[in-house]
Amino acid sequence: MTMNVLEKEIAHRIEDFHDPRQEWRRLVSELVGTFFLVLVAAGAGMMAKAFPGTVGRSAAVVAPGLMVMAIILFMGKVSGAHLNPVVSIAFALRRDFPWRRVPGYIVVQLVAATLAAMFLHAVIHVPATAGANYPAAGHAADAFLMEAVLTLGLVSVILGTASGAQSVGAFAALGVGGYIALAGLWGSPISGASMNPARTLGPAVVGGDLSGWWIYVAGPLVGAVVAVAVAWLLRGPGGGRSASAAAQGDLFVEVDHLDKA
Repeated sequence: MTMNVLEKEIAHRIEDFHDPRQEWRRLVSELVGTFFLVLVAAGAGMMAKAFPGTVGRSAAVVAPGLMVMAIILFMGKVSGAHLNPVVSIAFALRRDFPWRRVPGYIVVQLVAATLAAMFLHAVIHVPATAGANYPAAGHAADAFLMEAVLTLGLVSVILGTASGAQSVGAFAALGVGGYIALAGLWGSPISGASMNPARTLGPAVVGGDLSGWWIYVAGPLVGAVVAVAVAWLLRGPGGGRSASAAAQGDLFVEVDHLDKA
């Protein structure tokens, strides 16, 4: 392969990376991925309400982790599989994701969560509030702190597996999905271990009960900002090629053969 051909290929791939014509694919990917995440996360609580004794707490908190694992594997290359407004914001603060793309991602994540809650309500016939997250009675401040700390851990795992030094390829799905399941197993009694404003607000809006909503917006936001600060302390500034590809999706045009003359 001549250097000229190699340089052209590199330039072509960089152009694909920033190509705004790919944005609709990324947004559809986030819509589908967030829909399935909320379908499982909110669906567990709603199924337990409709069919008592069929879905235990352990299953309800492990299922979203397994779903996130699957989503990262099947669509991470398209959009980065954020599935969560604070993840999009964290990637942007880290300079791995353009700020101009953040509003679109957040809108489709919120829309997807709402659509999932509407679907569950139509199929299971129980209030969507059964699938939302609310703080334990008398523990609003504790729930806020729990959401902040759990999100700090979640975003730290996401940023760590997306960094050039810590990239583990497809096995990043195991780290993120495993963390979500583990956090839910011990943290859910106080706050529900949401760590995701869209996951909580979608069912809450459809169910018509937004009490305690600030906990599930402010808590994850604080945790995400602290996680970005920790990432800077541990690994320096972001914006590297590997981390940006993980955050934005890797929609390159694949070339099976090049002129090696």
